[in-house]
Amino acid sequence: MRYLLDVNALVALGFLQHEFHERVAGWVRRSVVKGTVELATCSITELGFVRILVQAPQCGLTVSQARDLLLRLKATRILKFIPDDHDISRLPAWVKTAKQTTDGHLAQLAKAKGVILATLDRRIPRAFQIPSGQMILESAGSARARTGGRRGR
Repeated sequence: MRYLLDVNALVALGFLQHEFHERVAGWVRRSVVKGTVELATCSITELGFVRILVQAPQCGLTVSQARDLLLRLKATRILKFIPDDHDISRLPAWVKTAKQTTDGHLAQLAKAKGVILATLDRRIPRAFQIPSGQMILESAGSARARTGGRRGR
């Protein structure tokens, strides 16, 4: 599977002190390291990464520092870059508020490029919500309960 990380997922992955860093980094470790997933960014998610890390007082980064952090993350080669050639005419019909515009654009870009938008947000239609470790454990537990504790073959 190929995923386009939304801004918050990218920030959580790249900023160790983010409240959801372990959630996103854990998903990346479990998925990307196994070779089952490819991750991508685009201009909007990269610019959003820099904007949030510079604006958030708890981060305390300059534009240059945030840019360098993202470049170091990209140097690990776990992130591909998706060019963004979409204009406003492709904004999905479900976008009704200003807060939904970037999400809508990213969802439509992902769809057009044959990838899935990966997010921490539950409110984006057809996006993949990055699971927490607890959600994965609960899913595994309920699967074992259905099979009487036996693992599937």
